[in-house]
Amino acid sequence: MATLQSADVSKTSVAEGLPYDIIAFAASAGGLNALSHVLGQVPADFPAPIVIVHHLDPRHRSLIAEILSRRTKLRVQEAREGDHLRAHTVFVAPPDYHLLVNPDGTLSLSHSELVHFLRPSADLLFESVAASFRERAIAVVLSGTGADGAMGLRAIKKMGGTIIAQDEATSEFFGMPSAAIKTKMVDFVLPLDQIAEALVTLVGGRRR
Repeated sequence: MATLQSADVSKTSVAEGLPYDIIAFAASAGGLNALSHVLGQVPADFPAPIVIVHHLDPRHRSLIAEILSRRTKLRVQEAREGDHLRAHTVFVAPPDYHLLVNPDGTLSLSHSELVHFLRPSADLLFESVAASFRERAIAVVLSGTGADGAMGLRAIKKMGGTIIAQDEATSEFFGMPSAAIKTKMVDFVLPLDQIAEALVTLVGGRRR
């Protein structure tokens, strides 16, 4: 496994030639704790926008954005139709809506059919991110049951993006990370404590 060295991103921005323009997370059972841990270690000036699909009960209003906003220095909000991606900002898919990222940097919400019995679907998010940002995207699969996200990772890898999966030892539920790893397309399998550092290192680098 490659070793990542920390990087200072305090003076970098996408406009200055960052190698990645977006980070897409997928999580389910145990995912709120994992997301809180990772995002809590990401600096306030992290320049790449973040989008999240976390499986939710569609019958209830989600409190994930509010909870995460208390645990990270980044701005966190529930995604709305037409929102524009912004640096230092986390967008969370609302309950019962697929979250899609468009090439112009706007977000779309879709109430189209369930994908593998799920809405929102990490697969659809990853596929839209891959189509819109190609090699300039990072996908992260955290704790969760089932295999959502594994199919979408194929699109991320086909377009040249980078993939991180949480390791088994630190996952409350290893279903989603395991399914991701079994695709043989994951670049880094990392314990929870190392994922934020990896993101800072990857996003903080400059394109050659």
